[in-house]
Amino acid sequence: MEIHRIQYDRIGHGANVTRGVASGPRPVFRLPRMDSAVYDTYDAYHPGYDAQDGPNRTGHVFAAPTARALATEAVHAGREDLAALGLHAAPIDLSTTYPSYDSRGEAARIDAFAADGAEPEGPPVYGRLGNPTVARFETALARLEGTESAVAFASGMAALSAVLLVRNAMGLRHVVAVRPLYGCSDHLLTAGLLGSEVTWVDPAGIADALRPDTGLVMVESPANPTLAELDLRAVAHACGSVPLLADNTFATPVLQRPAEQGARLILHSATKYLGGHGDVMAGVVACDEEFARRLRQVRFATGGVLHPLAGYLLLRGLSTLPVRVRAASSNAAELARRLAADPRVARVHYPRIGGAMIAFEVHGDPHDVIAAVRLITPAVSLGSVDTLIQHPASISHRIVPAEDRHDAGVSDRLLRLSVGLEDVEDLWADLAGALGGVS
Repeated sequence: MEIHRIQYDRIGHGANVTRGVASGPRPVFRLPRMDSAVYDTYDAYHPGYDAQDGPNRTGHVFAAPTARALATEAVHAGREDLAALGLHAAPIDLSTTYPSYDSRGEAARIDAFAADGAEPEGPPVYGRLGNPTVARFETALARLEGTESAVAFASGMAALSAVLLVRNAMGLRHVVAVRPLYGCSDHLLTAGLLGSEVTWVDPAGIADALRPDTGLVMVESPANPTLAELDLRAVAHACGSVPLLADNTFATPVLQRPAEQGARLILHSATKYLGGHGDVMAGVVACDEEFARRLRQVRFATGGVLHPLAGYLLLRGLSTLPVRVRAASSNAAELARRLAADPRVARVHYPRIGGAMIAFEVHGDPHDVIAAVRLITPAVSLGSVDTLIQHPASISHRIVPAEDRHDAGVSDRLLRLSVGLEDVEDLWADLAGALGGVS
């Protein structure tokens, strides 16, 4: 049996299928110097602190760090000021409102935000305008993705909705998209619930599908649930001046950073790997500051804000993200190899860049596998420390019409496995036993 690693050739003239499983990648990214905005987060609480490499009221002086590896950035981004503040763990600010005796100043800051969406200077005003704990997570995620900014939302779908609303407000309602996408993303675009119109294309058809009112090109690589991969650099080139939105939920910045390949917007369902423990729901868009300002205005107007506790959990999750992704990817590569050799399995999909996701098709009834697992959890979602399995045609992509699912490669016998951190032998024992019940 061969493992199908699906990757569109350049702009996408069909699928390029290769054999074998390589060990998981171990990329090390060197990031640019951090700008002073990183240090603004808790200025409100320590007004003696100068964000421009100056002293806070404790007298400490520190400068922005030099370029450093991704694993280091994951641990320290968004937390650089803690030692100078006399803290080790990042604090949680649960306030919804903030007292101020300077109402004229507040009015001026609110007017400034309404005008350009820039984060208000000085102390916070109201939870819908921003929260210091959430800002730490946004700073850290932007650093990991290599973008100027990031804007967090209450869910991944809230984040995508905000992007669409930003473009719609500019009269750019047309979206060009490549299937497969996450099922609810597909539904949001297809149903036109936010007034958008979508044209579905193969990667090779992106340039021809662009119109004067095209506001966005959306792709997901590796794709949910087939793990098909795109040449993001070639796709970004085909987009011309239209922003490319790349859903990077499956890969995370540990495996790829779409901004380096030309994507202007990077979307995450932070519920998945960024949080990593199945206990937080969130979404985030990493982007340039210009687009971030518009997203903040939409977030303020629509109320899709992230709760501070969720922001805290996400910041904590980022610190172990590289370790979790690499360990789970090692497990996944081994399971993909064993599944490919199992006669009960018809096909295995595993991405070239590695990762902790596997998709495989069985010869028999996939529902029998779902019913038979005992260690592995049969549940929707992915990216947790424990292993999850689900049947996309029944759950995550049920909302996509059957014909469209099949055209995108989502067969009725496809199972999606999100591999966790358990011992690989225990996982294989459970999978092998479940496959034994396939009729």
